[in-house]
Amino acid sequence: MNVAVLVWRSGIMHDTSTILLKRMSPMSPWIEYDFNTRMNRLGAVLVTALFVLCCVVPLSVQAEEDQWKPLRERLILDGFDRQEVNAMFARAGMRFDPSVMARKMNVLLSTHLTKSGSVEVAQPKPLTRYLNPVLLAGAYAYLREHADLLQRIEGEYGVSDDIVVAVFLVETKLGKTIGDDRAFSVLANMALGGDFSRIDQYVDTAGLDDDTRQWLVQRTLRKGNWAFEELKALLTYCRQADADPVTLPASVYGAIGLCQFMPTSALHYGRDGDGDGKIDLFVEADALFSMANYLKEHGWKAGLSFDEQAEVIYAYNHSMHYALTILEVADRLRKTDSIFGRS
Repeated sequence: MNVAVLVWRSGIMHDTSTILLKRMSPMSPWIEYDFNTRMNRLGAVLVTALFVLCCVVPLSVQAEEDQWKPLRERLILDGFDRQEVNAMFARAGMRFDPSVMARKMNVLLSTHLTKSGSVEVAQPKPLTRYLNPVLLAGAYAYLREHADLLQRIEGEYGVSDDIVVAVFLVETKLGKTIGDDRAFSVLANMALGGDFSRIDQYVDTAGLDDDTRQWLVQRTLRKGNWAFEELKALLTYCRQADADPVTLPASVYGAIGLCQFMPTSALHYGRDGDGDGKIDLFVEADALFSMANYLKEHGWKAGLSFDEQAEVIYAYNHSMHYALTILEVADRLRKTDSIFGRS
C-alpha cells in the first residue's frame, strides 16, 4: 500500500513538473526529456528501497527466529502444541545468546580444572553477608509475625520455624530478590546452547588438552539436556499455575519463586499451602510449604545431628557454604528468640 501511494504521488509530481517546464522552456524540449528520465529513475529507486524494507527486514527476522527451530521442534516432538510453542517464541522476541550457557560452562570448567589440579580448595564456612544484624533482625521479625503459618508448616513437615525462615532469608531475602532474569529465556538459551559448537567461541578453551575438551563438550551436552527438561517442566508448571512462562522472573539458572525452585522440583515437591487449589511459588504459603516438603522428602526429621542436617540442606542447594550458612542463621534466630521470647 505504501509503495503504491508513493509511486502514485511521484506520478503527480512528474506531470505537474513537466507542465511547469514546458511553460518555462518552450524552446528547450530536451529539458522535459531529461527531467522525465530522472524522475523515472528516482521512482525506480524508491520502489527498490521500499521493497528492501518490506521484504529483506522480515527475512532477517525470520532468520533470527529460525535459530530456535531445533528447540521448537524438540518441544513439539515431546508433545507440546505447535501453535503454542511457536507463539511463545515469537512473543518472547528473543535472540539466542550463547553467553548464557558459556558463562555457566566457564564456571564448571574452572571447577573441573581445580579439582583435577593441585589448587587447594577452601574449607566451607558460613557466608558472612547473610549474618549482618539488619538481615537477621528482619528474619527474626518475620519469624514472630508469621508464627501461625510457621507452626502449621512444622506440624505437617517437621521442619522448625528457624530453618524455614533461614532458607527463605538466604534464598531471596524473604522474597525481596526473586531474580532479574526470565525463566523461559534462560532455560531456552541453555537448552539450545547444549550444542557446544554454538558456544565454543565464548568458552575459555585456550590450552585445554583433548581429554579436557572432550569432557567439556559432553558436559555441555548434559547441561543442555538438563535445561531442556527444566524448560518442559516450566511450561507444565505455568499451565497448572495459570502463569505466563515468557514473563516469569527467575534466577540466572532459571530457578523460580520465593524459595527458588527449579521447575522440575516445583512439579514434584510443590504444595498448595493456602488451599486455593493451585501451587503458586510466588505466594508465601505455597512457597514455604513446598520448601519444607522438599527438606522432609530429603530426610529432614527431628533429632538429626549437625552433620546430618547439613547433608539434607546440601540437597536443596549443592554448596556446603550454603548449608553451613542456613544452619548458622537458624542458630542465631533460635538464640535471639530465647532472649526475647514470644509475646
